Amino acid sequence: MFQGRCIALASRHGKDKVLARPLQAGLGLTLQLATAFDTDSLGTFSGERERPADAATTCRRKAEAAMAELDLDLGIASEGSFGPHPAVPLLAVGHEWLTLVDTRQGLVVCEQLAHTATNFSQRRAASIADLDSWLRQVGFPHHGLIVSTEALALAIEQALPHADDGLALVETDMRAHLNPTRMASLRRLAFRLVRRLRSTCPACGAPGWGLVATVAGLPCDWCGTPTELVAHERHGCVACDHVLQQPRRDGLSAADPGQCPRCNP
Repeated sequence: MFQGRCIALASRHGKDKVLARPLQAGLGLTLQLATAFDTDSLGTFSGERERPADAATTCRRKAEAAMAELDLDLGIASEGSFGPHPAVPLLAVGHEWLTLVDTRQGLVVCEQLAHTATNFSQRRAASIADLDSWLRQVGFPHHGLIVSTEALALAIEQALPHADDGLALVETDMRAHLNPTRMASLRRLAFRLVRRLRSTCPACGAPGWGLVATVAGLPCDWCGTPTELVAHERHGCVACDHVLQQPRRDGLSAADPGQCPRCNP
């Protein structure tokens, strides 16, 4: 049901380079790039424009804008967010969303990927000398920086007079075309979405069958107390209400006592 169709993508950050091949090889789709729509109007990583909606909604809006520009009934878009890991200190985590919208079949299929394979980071500095080891850590200059210019030192010097604490904030640029690490994650997510679209609902046969929710409560291995870890996964259809509850895909049936609110209060 996708073979031979064209799919629209709105991106100014080169995402077509990692999305076109999985969509062609896995689904027979030809990617067409919509260049007139300003994707930055829906929010920027550098903070000039706040994101007016959550990532899932933003993804759908991008896809629909690309479809409208190219007059296609099939579109795709991605969105990402990056920040500190909620449970592991000093570890950064990235969250990528990829959404396919098919108005011909009335489908919206979303897939997401949470990963620690990211160079997201930021530092405050009074000079470029303060950043020597950090620049190597985040992959500069192959990865862009928010203050990145041909003269990073000059950019820092120009930022200092505007800083209340006398330090310039230098952070990794998470736009896809300036971040090879993120591009790799998007490629991985694209293949994941393709696999989902090739999986059909056991009840109605619609494409897009896959994970829709997780259920916490994995029991402690020592005392059996429910923990906050995932116990089951709910797989569902994007076209009908059919849902099945399944065990975790990794086969884990009990939680480490260190995660238990009773054994490790």
